[in-house]
Amino acid sequence: MRMQDLAELILLGAIWGASFLFMRSATPEFGAFALVVLRTGVAALCLLPLLLMSKKLHVVKHHWKAILFVGMANTAIPFCLFAYSTVHLGAGLASILNATAPMFGAIVAFLWLKDNLTTSAVVGLVIGFFGVVVISALRTGIELSLAILPILAALAATCGYGIAACYTKQFLSGVNTLAIATGSQVFATLALIPLAIVSWPETNPSVDAWIQVIALGVVCTGLAYILYFRLIANVGAAKAITVAYLVPVFGVCWGVVFLNEIVTPLMIVGAALILLGVSLTTGVLKWRNKVKTA
Repeated sequence: MRMQDLAELILLGAIWGASFLFMRSATPEFGAFALVVLRTGVAALCLLPLLLMSKKLHVVKHHWKAILFVGMANTAIPFCLFAYSTVHLGAGLASILNATAPMFGAIVAFLWLKDNLTTSAVVGLVIGFFGVVVISALRTGIELSLAILPILAALAATCGYGIAACYTKQFLSGVNTLAIATGSQVFATLALIPLAIVSWPETNPSVDAWIQVIALGVVCTGLAYILYFRLIANVGAAKAITVAYLVPVFGVCWGVVFLNEIVTPLMIVGAALILLGVSLTTGVLKWRNKVKTA
């Protein structure tokens, strides 16, 4: 990997890590639906000119049903769930749970696409599960339900990412990635507009909240997609997806620096277990079995 590609990978991890910071701060003022519809709407406005210049609009029209599904499973629903969970869990913990997305992708691929699960993958799933249990224990206590529901919401969101990834592989393989990215943002915005109108905040959000939403749309979604697809083109999907391991690192760092969130030993243990589990599940690390020969 070239230094430029590595720099872009780190930048992408920093940007996506910051998205949890913005969601944590802006969601209380906008509400989940309004926040997400503005985020995806701004991202769509950023990506549409690129799509038109590339003359790939016909691709969206031809594959609109499949792209609509991806827009719901990969953007609309997960973004709303994470907006809710980040408020209750904090930017750091939510970003750590986001790292389970590749793990859910492996599970869905096994159940749906009949991909094989290696010994490493199975061990990784078990370790990752215990990591989630540790993270859950961190937030449990007197108000148990207030901790469990946001955690389940975050895991449902990452499960959606896994489903969307497998669906894309099955039905959108070879389709222009910019068309998928732009179309999914447009469809997600259109789907959420009615819910955003109904739940629009009675009190106008602050200027800071508006700035954060614009940053979410322009930087954390529009620019991030461009960087991500550049990485896929330059280094391949397998290496580009390793950004999932950088997002929690930056998510925790931004939460500590800007939101005064506290990093506890239990949080570090849970994060380490999740990242180790995901690494084994996705094949970044391998569980080596010693085989004796006669």
